[in-house]
Amino acid sequence: MINLTGSWVAMPTPFTEDNKIDYKAFETLIERQIKYGTSQLFVLGSAGEVTLLSLEEKKEIVHEVIKMTKGRIPVFFSASALTTEASVDFAKYCQAEGADGVIFTVPPYVLVPQSAALAHLDECMSAVDIPCGIYNNPSRLGVLVTPETVKTLSDKHPHFVVDKEATSSVEQLVQVQRLCEGKIKIMCCDFPKYSIVIPTLGVGGTGTANIGGNIIPEEAALYSRPWTSMDIVEEGRAEYFKWFPLLQALYTFSNPIVIKAALNILGLPGGHLRKPYQDFEGSKLLELEKLMGEMGVIDKYGVKR
Repeated sequence: MINLTGSWVAMPTPFTEDNKIDYKAFETLIERQIKYGTSQLFVLGSAGEVTLLSLEEKKEIVHEVIKMTKGRIPVFFSASALTTEASVDFAKYCQAEGADGVIFTVPPYVLVPQSAALAHLDECMSAVDIPCGIYNNPSRLGVLVTPETVKTLSDKHPHFVVDKEATSSVEQLVQVQRLCEGKIKIMCCDFPKYSIVIPTLGVGGTGTANIGGNIIPEEAALYSRPWTSMDIVEEGRAEYFKWFPLLQALYTFSNPIVIKAALNILGLPGGHLRKPYQDFEGSKLLELEKLMGEMGVIDKYGVKR
């Protein structure tokens, strides 16, 4: 079973100028993550503009990314969909293609009660044998998966390995850790407004499921390490505090708007956004470039194209 730990980077989906999936760019971004110590990747999440991709495109991404990464770095794919049946079908496809794992969510928009959320996630997890997890993001999905539901799923499904938390509640983190007794890895988002990176690691979480690692992969790997020694605690906390202003800038708008702009500033193939997203432009873009320059990001990670 995969031991999810450290920096788990949520990848953007790069596009060509004619709006096709840019697999050469995908490979460039993936190779960079491997080079700088990222522990695992997450593909087809909100940072990947997943709701703006067709089913055929999503399946093609799974097939191509697995070819690039198999045996080199673990990759989990989102199997989120509008219906339980669609989630199950896509998860089965990922498993057949050789994915390392899949992530399920409560279906967005429909605002189901907790009993329906449990039934949905239970049916999804029952459909596959590979490692799986949940992405608990009530701000985007409208429903919080409670710690009691996480425990019920954990007790039933031994291949349920990770709870990817994007909530502002430290109580949520404590209760999941307390009820599941460490059987489920807790990894959190790096959204500065929530600021749950340090609380997550403090309660025994094993890392971060982040977007910051797209821009500062080596630094994100440092502040995402589980707290196994006081040296790691002190080093990780110092790194996190140092890079907090950059994370604030990267979350100015919804993912992956600023992430793609920052990649483009570095000369990396971030590419454009699909509509209805609008590319990051004007004074905000200049402020981002200035900050990245002042913090040494461009000197370290900038490339010539």
